[in-house]
Amino acid sequence: MPRDQMDRDLIALLQANARESTAELARKLGVARTTVIARLERLERSGVIVGYTVRLGLDEAERGVQAWVGITTEPKSARDVTRRLAALPELRQLCSVSGEFDYLALIRTDSTARLDTLLDEIGEIDGVTKTTTSVVLALRVDRTA
Repeated sequence: MPRDQMDRDLIALLQANARESTAELARKLGVARTTVIARLERLERSGVIVGYTVRLGLDEAERGVQAWVGITTEPKSARDVTRRLAALPELRQLCSVSGEFDYLALIRTDSTARLDTLLDEIGEIDGVTKTTTSVVLALRVDRTA
């Protein structure tokens, strides 16, 4: 884990732009370039930073509709429900969570009509007792790769 505020600030800068030069990172952090290099090496060696990547922009055709779906299941149905959900090509993430739902699914479809059909399909899976959907209106911050 990051040791101090400078590590956290460095990681935040890299999450915003992983192509930022070490000289520019050093200028923004107010430290020497060699300090940034040493910290990056330490963060990489310790497994805090495991790689650098490119995020592709989505053109309008690919944007479609994105929604978070809270899914409540019957006891002991988790394996079958997870298997059926994993088979859906529109499923981007599936997390088991604490709280009101058993799972939280991130779904991306090409239209609201497809989302509606997909929500019906999810609701019909044996073991699913309830779904609650929140459609994403705008993405404000995205630090995922």
